[in-house]
Amino acid sequence: MRSLRRRNWGVAGLVLMLAQMLATLAFAHPAPDGFAKLAARLSPAVVNISTSQKVKGDLPLFPKGSPLERFNDTFGPNGPRTENSLGSGFVVDAKGVIVTNDHVIKGADEIEVTFPDGTTLSAVVVGRDAATDLAVLRVTPDGDLPAVALGDSDTALSGDWVLAIGNPFGLGGSLSVGIISARNRDIQSGRYDEFIQTDAAINKGNSGGPLFNMAGDVIGVNSAILSPSGGSVGIGFAIPSNLVRHVTDQLLKFGHTNRGWLGVSVQSISREVAQTFGLEKATGAIVLSVTMGGPAAKAGLETGDLITRFGDTVIIDSRSLTRIAADSEIGRKIKVHYIRGTKPAVTTVTIGRLDEGDADEKTDTPPVEPTKGQFLGMSLEPLNSTLRRRYNIRSDVTGLVVTDIAKNTDALSKIRVGDVVEEIGWTSVSTLEEAEARIAELKKGGNGPVALLINRHGELLPRALKF
Repeated sequence: MRSLRRRNWGVAGLVLMLAQMLATLAFAHPAPDGFAKLAARLSPAVVNISTSQKVKGDLPLFPKGSPLERFNDTFGPNGPRTENSLGSGFVVDAKGVIVTNDHVIKGADEIEVTFPDGTTLSAVVVGRDAATDLAVLRVTPDGDLPAVALGDSDTALSGDWVLAIGNPFGLGGSLSVGIISARNRDIQSGRYDEFIQTDAAINKGNSGGPLFNMAGDVIGVNSAILSPSGGSVGIGFAIPSNLVRHVTDQLLKFGHTNRGWLGVSVQSISREVAQTFGLEKATGAIVLSVTMGGPAAKAGLETGDLITRFGDTVIIDSRSLTRIAADSEIGRKIKVHYIRGTKPAVTTVTIGRLDEGDADEKTDTPPVEPTKGQFLGMSLEPLNSTLRRRYNIRSDVTGLVVTDIAKNTDALSKIRVGDVVEEIGWTSVSTLEEAEARIAELKKGGNGPVALLINRHGELLPRALKF
């Protein structure tokens, strides 16, 4: 028995040791020995993009008597000048399709693409999308071009190795290596921000170039840097390839994007605002405004509704709703779950087509007599022409303007003088009587925070104040 027991312990130990070795092999990600082979395979598909744009405008004159005075007739007031820009791009189709950033070719009169072998070809714009800063170009080569494939950016993880190839400061064919520092970064550059952050050196001129994984697939388009000096400080951002694929497919097919449109302005909420809806966690997207005649308005959605689910997708924040609505098929009917007050509800929205010209419509309100009231630590006054001029409030804004805030109140850190309270408890207010009645009604319902909708210089902000 003892010898058998020792033998079993020996087998168990061997099995444990083998399991540990397999786990180490499975989960270890040692640094590559080098990137030369990968770079040699991918670099031929990465191009330098140069543009030129003729600009008219006033230019300074050379002083009289100067040896350069004779050039004033050519370069004087209203004389034309040429502006140039440099960027990067990469071939995604051997027949001549190239992806780059929109800001690289924006306003260009001429676009030239230079390949690593020195070949230079003129390019035409197939389509561009300022919202995501992407553009598709086409060149006409004599034969097939080296191309790279767009990978699945959803499989990219923080800590994965990445390789950037591009044209920093006009130095073509430059490589930099790093890791993915973070994903789904919102850098406030647009409504569809979900950047991949990397510490691979990204500099001016890298814009539009590819970010590769170790399999050689493009997982991002290098687009922006965070730098107080203008040079790389190890924080660069790339547009994820899955978004790139979606946009480029539409640009190739239509020459423009066909985005879905819900017809609402939304914002994420704080935990305190979530409590006003009876929620413990701050999830969902709150409707700040509804476009008249838009899909959401036709479906019965109203300002103050909290959208919690869009089809089969749980809405985490406003960005997730914006992206999923934009990616939705035009004309598709989608069930939208929302909370109004504290009551859950469901409606069906027919997705429209996004038009950048779509805007909310509001009507003017007649002036009211100036009076004051104290509510939730704020001094409120109905809007009139004098207050609109004093606080620079547009004529189409309705509500009660904040003229003073009491010390040692919850409002002091959340509200500013000049803010306009448009809604209290998701109910529109434009008179002091309406505000007093609504607050009294909310007090009867409990001691939880009061939801406010604030208009601050045209930006709608949800706030929650304690009684």
